[in-house]
Amino acid sequence: MRERQTRMERILWGKLRARRFHGIKFRRQVPLGPFIADFLCVEARLIVEVDGSSHYREGAQEYDAMRDAYLKEHGFKIVRVSNSSVRTSLDFVLETIKDALL
Repeated sequence: MRERQTRMERILWGKLRARRFHGIKFRRQVPLGPFIADFLCVEARLIVEVDGSSHYREGAQEYDAMRDAYLKEHGFKIVRVSNSSVRTSLDFVLETIKDALL
């Protein structure tokens, strides 16, 4: 999975990695039970997911809801952002992540 990051995931990772985002540590492609989180801040128990077109296919929303429920049951907060939001509104995406950390 690490080698197959999408372009938008690479862009967001460039902002989150190496404590560049408010000194907060994020990890990428982190296994959590049967799932893999795009980005995880362990300290805040925050998962950030970057959703591409595959998340809008038939059945994907039900799968995402089941996945989110599992992760929430295990104490994680989840922020989902779309590829287009990362591409066109990166500052807004970062602000959304910052708000979720508080």
